[in-house]
Amino acid sequence: MRRINALLGKELADLRQNRAVFFPAILTGVISMSLPFFVAVFVPAFTGERLSDSSDLEIAEQLYRAQPGLAALSTEGAIQAWIFQQFLVLLVLTPVAGSMSVAAYSVIGEKQARTLEPLLATPLTTVELLIAKVLGALLPALALTVACFAVYVAGVALLAEPGVFRALLTPASLTIVFILGPLAALAALQLAVCASSRVNDARSAQQIGALIILPIAAALVLQLTGTFLLTAPMMAFIAAALVAINGGLMLLGIVLFDRESILTRWK
Repeated sequence: MRRINALLGKELADLRQNRAVFFPAILTGVISMSLPFFVAVFVPAFTGERLSDSSDLEIAEQLYRAQPGLAALSTEGAIQAWIFQQFLVLLVLTPVAGSMSVAAYSVIGEKQARTLEPLLATPLTTVELLIAKVLGALLPALALTVACFAVYVAGVALLAEPGVFRALLTPASLTIVFILGPLAALAALQLAVCASSRVNDARSAQQIGALIILPIAAALVLQLTGTFLLTAPMMAFIAAALVAINGGLMLLGIVLFDRESILTRWK
């Protein structure tokens, strides 16, 4: 643990010196939080047409009337709650983007800075090295997730109908942000680390890690169309699948991260 903590401290120090690496995650967080406010608050305010006037959104009201604690919401509030909760899936993209950009540079940046060779010559085992690099990318991403969620809830409490923010504090909402989000981020960064051990370009590693974004985007589209609903059993299944995927990726990363071949292959 002392060796892991030492390398983790180095990773976080490198991140503080190269803050631009984390900019894609911050930009993704800002966009993810802005879209639902634009749809649920700003557009109705500018057009003068309330969400409750649209017959296409009646299903949202019906869904929220059936949820305990939310039945007291007005019609407008019920539809706003539905929109803000559906767009929580987008907040999952924030830690994914953060983990990809940081993890890709974590290995390739070391090689380009000529600091990887001395690191591989230390007593660190491959498992310790990967754990430290994974945590070095995951912890800042999780911190950004907490910050984005806090701003998101505060914005909903300030701008939306009274009581709408409670829809973001339900077990389902918290599971999406604090369980599915980190697990998806962990899978993305492990893909990026695996790719970084075989390629010389950080963008190539990021593109491979971006494969995690595709099912997240698909889930958002399917939810908005009513084709797919993230029920409790479904979220439990997705979480279990992500845990299994992360375990497999860790084993794959250990196999791919061959110290000798990396030192001789990278030029």
